[in-house]
Formats: sequence, C-alpha cells, structure tokens
Amino acid sequence: QVQLVESGGGLVQPGGSLTLSCAASGKTVKIYGMGWYRQAPGKQRELVATITGDIIDYAESVKGRFTISRDNAKNTVYLQMNSLKPEDTAVYYCWAERITESNLNEYDQWGQGTQVTVSS
Repeated sequence: QVQLVESGGGLVQPGGSLTLSCAASGKTVKIYGMGWYRQAPGKQRELVATITGDIIDYAESVKGRFTISRDNAKNTVYLQMNSLKPEDTAVYYCWAERITESNLNEYDQWGQGTQVTVSS
C-alpha cells in the first residue's frame, strides 16, 4: 500500500502561519479524495478540510483562515494555515479516500500525523 508522508508541522505563535504537506509515496496510484483531520488531547479526531475534485469542505472553525489545495499530478495535498489560534493545537492527520492501484486494489489511508502547536 502507499504511505502518506506528512511534513510542515511545528511550533508557531498565535497569529502565525504554517503550511502542511502530505504526499502519497511508494506506488503510482489514483486518489479520489484527500484531506486533513486533527485530534487535540482528550478530544475526538475531527475534520479540518477535504478536497474531492472541485468540491472543498472546511470545518466552521477554520473557514477563512485555512486553505486546502491539491496537486493531482504529485498526489499531494496542502493545508495553508493562517491566523493560527491556540485552539488549533493538535496532531494533524492526512487522509486519502479511495486510493486505487494499478491492480485495482482499492483502500483508504491515513498519514502518521504531524504535531501543530500554537503557543506564545
């Protein structure tokens, strides 16, 4: 199966910006949808943003601050995060829906997660 490799997390001050990247590596595949979820300590994993074709969905809490984009040729999804708040602190997980390999094997996949900490 392909692996989702995330990068770009770290520590940032409130009001700052970060860009997360997630690339599917290992095989040539087609991916139907990609996106980002996050999980803060003691909370359930929640949707941040997803992109499927031209359809983009954002959590209400990040609308106007975060922008998701995708490079289909590279099977890579990005999350530009601006005006970060302490409540954005969480582990951010990349997600890929309906990965299809050349042998028609099909599955969903999660990344390993990258920590984003917003603190002064």
